[in-house]
Amino acid sequence: MRLLDVKNLRTIFHIGVGNVDAVRGISFHVDKGEFLGIVGESGSGKSVTMLSVMGLLPEYASREADQILFDGTELTALTPRQMRGVQGKEIGMVFQDPMTSLNPLYTVGQQIEEPLRIHLGLKKAEARQRALELLDRVEIPDPKTRLKQYPHELSGGMRQRVMIAIAIACEPKMIIADEPTTALDVTIQAQILELLDHLKKNSGSSVVMITHDLGVIASMCTRIIVMYGGLICEEGSAREIFYRPKHPYTWGLLNSVPQIELHKHKKLIPIPGTPPDMISPPAGCPFAPRCRHCMQICRMMPPPETVLPDGHRVFCHLMHPNAPKVEREVNA
Repeated sequence: MRLLDVKNLRTIFHIGVGNVDAVRGISFHVDKGEFLGIVGESGSGKSVTMLSVMGLLPEYASREADQILFDGTELTALTPRQMRGVQGKEIGMVFQDPMTSLNPLYTVGQQIEEPLRIHLGLKKAEARQRALELLDRVEIPDPKTRLKQYPHELSGGMRQRVMIAIAIACEPKMIIADEPTTALDVTIQAQILELLDHLKKNSGSSVVMITHDLGVIASMCTRIIVMYGGLICEEGSAREIFYRPKHPYTWGLLNSVPQIELHKHKKLIPIPGTPPDMISPPAGCPFAPRCRHCMQICRMMPPPETVLPDGHRVFCHLMHPNAPKVEREVNA
């Protein structure tokens, strides 16, 4: 059953040098209780997509959509005041950098208690007790001491756990985790991912994980959306994306993931070139200038959607029956 259903979302940033088409008319959904991954390089539109859903865009940005339906509520029809009732309560967000997302002037306890008092109307003592329970839930040791501390007194991993505690404080129906493992060492990364997976299984919340690294979400996501140039390139189950990918960009992302079994003399295959300029995006496929299999039509026309029998969606001209038959290159 669908929790979030987005149709034809477009987000534009209006800046001095022109308009940046950050998200260019994408449609997707999130099912209840699923772990969805959104992957792609920096600037592909991953974070902006979910910030658009949350209504957390800056004043110089505009959002248009045919539909953003969340648990039966059309979010595009809500006033800013009504939307604030959704932010934090119905949808929780773990932001990318906990050091800049947490307020350095307030204690950890004050920042966890704030949504509890605003959205749930808890008294100060009740909010404090709930904050203690939340810190224990995200496995922060000595929660009584941590509540009194400021963000700079915590390690990066602990700050990220505090962000998760704030995101789940009101038992939201969906949690958005934006690069939650960035700048953390490998051991802490694994702990944060395990924590998110544990919270999803115990609360029934849907989790949307935004990342640039397919390796991070390999064992966690039930479904994966691959984005590039403000568009969706490919969408399918985790098994389909990892074992039967169809889009050359997905091939490139997979080839850039280091593998333990890779022979020491073999090299990773890089994706040549740079991401497109979103002030003047390409007329055709945004990946065409970097694609090893680019055809003339790729530069002229956006690729149509191809839906395979298992629901796997691909936006690539190579899916046409008359296109050349090419196969994924592997690390050599």
